[in-house]
Amino acid sequence: MSKKNVLLAGESWSTSAVHTKGFDQFNSTTFHLGAEPLVKALADSEFALRYMPSHEAQTAFPLTLEDLQRYDAVILSDIGANSLLLHPDVWLHGKTVPNRLKLLRDYVEMGGGLFMIGGYLSFQGINGAARYGRTAVEEVLPVTCLQVDDRIEIPEGFAPEIVEPGHPILAGLPSDWPVLLGINEVVVKNEPGVQLLARTPADQGSHPLLVAGGYGQGRTLAWTSDIGPHWLPETFVQWPGYGQLWRQCLAWLTGKA
Repeated sequence: MSKKNVLLAGESWSTSAVHTKGFDQFNSTTFHLGAEPLVKALADSEFALRYMPSHEAQTAFPLTLEDLQRYDAVILSDIGANSLLLHPDVWLHGKTVPNRLKLLRDYVEMGGGLFMIGGYLSFQGINGAARYGRTAVEEVLPVTCLQVDDRIEIPEGFAPEIVEPGHPILAGLPSDWPVLLGINEVVVKNEPGVQLLARTPADQGSHPLLVAGGYGQGRTLAWTSDIGPHWLPETFVQWPGYGQLWRQCLAWLTGKA
């Protein structure tokens, strides 16, 4: 049986540090990947994952609808809108290129699946820098972005409250969900077909955690926490339901559940 093709864009960053030791100092730069837990969870599954780190996505993310449609689902995780809007031909050379946020909208409308996963550069993001609000991507998502820094840090942790346990995405998952440490704050759209599946508990604001919806012929999902540390701790990664959750998300998103 052929596998479903999934594109994951984002989940990488580089860090530059200045080390000062008395009179002397030196610099160092490190590169990090954030999606290894998801990559491992989907290994040997029915999904073939193409992991495209953020810096690569600036140029390699599809520029045509035809190329996007080679994938059954697209995941945007911790990658700001500017990385998709400011192709080097635009940023460095002042040339025109297709608007990839609008291409994603057209892709979903024609039957594709789009999944946004939370993080500091998801939804509206830290200091509002992710900037998906009022874009074509927000148009297809089942949630509306805030127009401000939308992070809710919950260092004491919260256990997700399941709203629709019978939904195909959540069916059969262990009941003892580990805690999460933060989310992006969003608003569930009041539209036909939009379903709130999980949220933070009442004492943490009852904010949306997992929301399903559709646009045109396609399906969309929003998970407002992370796929790995820090918002999603290692205890969640090691939870027996971790891989099952993502596989069932993708099965539903690609129309298989």
